[in-house]
Amino acid sequence: MSLARKSVTFDGQFRMHRAGFIESPTLAYETWGALNAAKDNAVLIFTGLSPSAHATSSAEDPTPGWWEDMIGSGLPIDTDRYFVICVNSLGSCFGSTGPASENPGTGKPYRLSFPILTLEDVAESTWLVVKHLGIDCLHAVVGCSMGGMSGLALCVRHPESTRSFISISSATRAMPFSIAVRSLQREMIRSDPKWRKGNYRVGDPPTTGQRLARKLGMITYRSAEEWAQRFGRERSTNHARIEDMFVAEFAVESYLENVANKFSGAFDPNCYLYLSHASDLFDLAEYGGSLKSGFSRLNLERSLVIGVRTDILFPLEQQQELASGFSEVCEDTTFVELDCIRGHDSFLVDMDAFRPVICEFFDACPPAKAALAK
Repeated sequence: MSLARKSVTFDGQFRMHRAGFIESPTLAYETWGALNAAKDNAVLIFTGLSPSAHATSSAEDPTPGWWEDMIGSGLPIDTDRYFVICVNSLGSCFGSTGPASENPGTGKPYRLSFPILTLEDVAESTWLVVKHLGIDCLHAVVGCSMGGMSGLALCVRHPESTRSFISISSATRAMPFSIAVRSLQREMIRSDPKWRKGNYRVGDPPTTGQRLARKLGMITYRSAEEWAQRFGRERSTNHARIEDMFVAEFAVESYLENVANKFSGAFDPNCYLYLSHASDLFDLAEYGGSLKSGFSRLNLERSLVIGVRTDILFPLEQQQELASGFSEVCEDTTFVELDCIRGHDSFLVDMDAFRPVICEFFDACPPAKAALAK
């Protein structure tokens, strides 16, 4: 996965939300488009757990990004109109400071000495980048999956930070099913003998645990409906060449194996554990003791909540809860239910369904027609 082409290091201690601090963190980010003279056309993208800041291609890095069909000239998040920012989450492993980074106090990787990570930390560190770019108020924040909760954390902690918010397949907090799945994923990694309590050897990570965790994740990211249409009971063409008769007999097994192998080794295991745990910790109700009080702290002009019928990780009930909460404090709130069969991952792969909805939202309230900064 491409590393971001830009980064900024903030001198001094960054206090973590739960406890402790990290010294002079670095945040990796990318931008597209130009900031206008009024500085009111900035759109901030919060990613899910595993992507880097490389959301789309650019002249500096022409490799495809993870949201290539959504961001760009003439696309829903139009880089001819907007200054688009995407920051690699604090705690990740694609340029931002995280457990895999060197601790300046010891000269060794943080590993499990990295403080407890929360999505509030992701939000606060991202806000530092936004301020570094000279922006006081964002035209919009867009958050997908874990990024929706990170974006919500930014909006509740800095009500003045943004005019509008788009939440895609996210939630006010993780529910027991999602927590249980992520807990098992983390246990798979920690149970791998190569994990060595976080002190795995460089170049020899706990890939078996990572592979299993990724497979379980993919089962929850997609839907049974898609599996039936896409694979049915087709047999794998590779099965005859595999000695173990219990492995990859069916096409769906081969698919999961390929996905897991691509992920393993590409994402640092400790970073995965920290971000996964952070996803479980976030709860909007912690801001005042209830969801109602949490929503009351927002100061949004517009909001859009998008959910997918087949999403089992962040189901429609959670999208409806978000939309209901937003509507209490933001009159211009829209809830859209999409009939996609690709489950939670639909926002990454079913662009024909998502593009019109997001395009309509941005078209309805463009930034001021100030000249673009050169």
